[in-house]
Amino acid sequence: MKYLSLFLLTLFVVSCNKEKNTNTEATQELQTQKVAVITQYEDLQAIINRKDDKLYVVNFWATWCKPCIEELPDFMEVNEMYKNKGNYEMILVSLDRAADFETKMKPFLSSHNITTSVYLLDDNKRMNEWIPSFDPHWTGAIPATSFYKNGQKLDFKEASLNKNELEQLIKKYL
Repeated sequence: MKYLSLFLLTLFVVSCNKEKNTNTEATQELQTQKVAVITQYEDLQAIINRKDDKLYVVNFWATWCKPCIEELPDFMEVNEMYKNKGNYEMILVSLDRAADFETKMKPFLSSHNITTSVYLLDDNKRMNEWIPSFDPHWTGAIPATSFYKNGQKLDFKEASLNKNELEQLIKKYL
């Protein structure tokens, strides 16, 4: 009985350590990608309006948006195909609440294998100002995706995109 108790205790400790290591690995992966809160949309504009001959695919989404979550695997698959090209970058812009950044968004990114730069845009008080700055016809619905190159918007889609649609748009603008 003594040995059985010792064995069960050892098994428990090992399983807890294994779970801890998995969480550490996910956290380390999040730390290698850009994951940050942006408090003013002008900061996001500065990131995507660079004149560096790079195509920026900017997807507006949220963890509570079912169509957004459904398109993310296709976005990550396409991102994997293009991420090593020097003239391409995908950016996910979350419209989640800033209060949920640590508790909901970061765990979501880990569990859904999000491998691209992610910014949480915490500028809700000025939504009526910045939404039309991305596109005058944007109603604010998500998902929505913009394509920028050399400081110019090339295209805007206020709808879900599947893998083929996204890939065709990237090929068109690269």
